[in-house]
Amino acid sequence: MKAHSLFCFYRKKGGKKLFSILIGLVLLMVFAYLGWSIIWIAPIVAGIVALLSGMDLMDAYTNTYMSGFVNFAKQWFPIFLLGAVFGKLMEDTGAAKSVAYQITKMIGEKRAILGVLVASAVLTYGGVSLFVVVFAIYPISLALFRKADISRKLIAPTIVLGAFTFTMTAVPGTPQIQNLIPMKTFHTTPMAGSFMGIVASLIMAVGGYLWLVSRQRKMAAVGDTFKESKRAGSDSNDDQALPNWIISLLPLLVVVLLLNGIKWDAIPSLLAGIILILLINVKRYKKFIPSINEGAKGSVMAIINTSAAVGFGAVVTSVPDFDRITDILLGISSNPLISESLIVQILAMITGSASGGMGIAMQALGDTYYQLSQSTGISPEAFHRMASISSGASILPHNGALLTLLAVTNVTHKDCYKDVFVVGLVIPTIAVIAGIIMASIGLI
Repeated sequence: MKAHSLFCFYRKKGGKKLFSILIGLVLLMVFAYLGWSIIWIAPIVAGIVALLSGMDLMDAYTNTYMSGFVNFAKQWFPIFLLGAVFGKLMEDTGAAKSVAYQITKMIGEKRAILGVLVASAVLTYGGVSLFVVVFAIYPISLALFRKADISRKLIAPTIVLGAFTFTMTAVPGTPQIQNLIPMKTFHTTPMAGSFMGIVASLIMAVGGYLWLVSRQRKMAAVGDTFKESKRAGSDSNDDQALPNWIISLLPLLVVVLLLNGIKWDAIPSLLAGIILILLINVKRYKKFIPSINEGAKGSVMAIINTSAAVGFGAVVTSVPDFDRITDILLGISSNPLISESLIVQILAMITGSASGGMGIAMQALGDTYYQLSQSTGISPEAFHRMASISSGASILPHNGALLTLLAVTNVTHKDCYKDVFVVGLVIPTIAVIAGIIMASIGLI
């Protein structure tokens, strides 16, 4: 019935508007796949969507696009800034690499995939930004995969699984932005929907790991094992120069404990983590100013990239008759968790950003879903967790974090996107479905 309603809507006046959104998504994906910056292509593609939808071009850019851009930056820049500085200090002091090396040593070289997976997950859950995790983990991954004779094509999917999925969106208490955005809308904490989050995390972590191990065996059977990159990589095993791993772990623990145990806001929690890093590594004080400066610069690029995606989404949500599309999606099921998850996932796919897509969804429909949580009896915690999990089930080829990862690991979409698609989109989508079922029967 709902599919018939959507088809009738397309056949009538809403069809062209819907078609303009689809064209915009395709163009965004193609240009990103070709390596164009989202900062440049997002406003251009937004303009194309506006023109095809009959909107005023200048108003769509100067008002709609820039309002979405600025509002997101205004609200979330402090978190991006402190998270980037925290991560950069962890990287430059050697703390992140020290923790990662110790984890991989304990797990063993023969289980290289598991070692990289766990190391990436620990750093991400400790508050280190995804982009910093990529740079910190890649040299370790390269050394481990070389010793285990595992194809380099599996490095990127392994990092995606460890850093871009369950620890980013599902593990209760994670300080990643994807778990913080829904808090203001639903008046919840980072621990919202803990049971749902744990089960979803297990589905993603275990399912993704089994997939990657299976792929490793199949690739080895046809001779696809480790091959050196044509580009020289940073793969030195300089663990002798690294700080003590237990001391290095303390800032990660402090951020998580302050955020979830003492219930501090993310800003003072990250700030406390930064101060602790400085105190612990006072002998490396000469690195502090360059690291903080670089972290600040990186945060600007990260927030601009995400804000550019949010600006594009703001234009999409302003397309005439978009409200009718959302009304259809809202009514796609009597269970509002289904429509919320679907809308967040679609917007995250469109923008190529989990945080960007969820930010758009919360701005446009957050109040609606909060009211539904009051009227339907479904806990706001369930809406929080489903918004977070579904935002991460969205890794298409133009995803900003994926493009950065491929550049760092020196592989192409052709080399690894099949495995990224499975561990970063298919299995997380299964986790979304499981989360909806759990919330529907009261297991929150």
